[in-house]
Amino acid sequence: MACDTPVEAKEVVPENETENTTTTKGNIMSSSLVMRKAPEFTMEAYDAKSGHYTTVQSDDYKGKWHVVCFYPADFTFVCPTEIAAMNAKYDEFQAMGVDILAVSTDTKFSHKRFVETEPLLKGLQLTIGADHTGVVSRAFGVMIEDEGIALRGRFLINPEGVVVAQEVQAPSVGRNVNEFLRQVEAWQHATKTGEVCPAGWRPGKKTLPVNTDVEQMTGRVGDYITIEEILS
Repeated sequence: MACDTPVEAKEVVPENETENTTTTKGNIMSSSLVMRKAPEFTMEAYDAKSGHYTTVQSDDYKGKWHVVCFYPADFTFVCPTEIAAMNAKYDEFQAMGVDILAVSTDTKFSHKRFVETEPLLKGLQLTIGADHTGVVSRAFGVMIEDEGIALRGRFLINPEGVVVAQEVQAPSVGRNVNEFLRQVEAWQHATKTGEVCPAGWRPGKKTLPVNTDVEQMTGRVGDYITIEEILS
């Protein structure tokens, strides 16, 4: 059976890449995208909700909060646990207006079979991008060239298309979806109010009103919040 002609992805090299990129063992290129425009892309995908192949592109997410979440490979071990965890919180993300795009370097055909056979992925509602050329993974700085797979990279992007948070890990340890939800809540609150969120902030807890009391707060954060309140 002949393969479909792949949709060419547009590789966008972040500005100042030479200043922000480092090479590590295994020929992994990694750079921080925080506070920079997210790379543009177009790639084939598998829409698990509809059960059909599709095409996704960065333009689909313009004006929206969204997360691009890379994982190493289909038919592995930690990866389905992460995908299932994100899917379990899908309705919460949707209620917050956050779209989710999972991505690996597998083909759309592999994604379909993976979703159909892995018990943890029963009822999956996510779309999984097929970055089989590695172009998108390279643009986001998470490609492991020697292995042809991506690191566990998770990028939160605001409605202006700017990356406000990223988390990149080696393959052996999965990420925490509850902590990520907390970060999304905090970023949306900070964006809306101009306040800043202390460590561990959740809705209903104290923020730091630097937008109104910055001079009084300088060097006196402990007058506004205690370590007990931070850790509660």
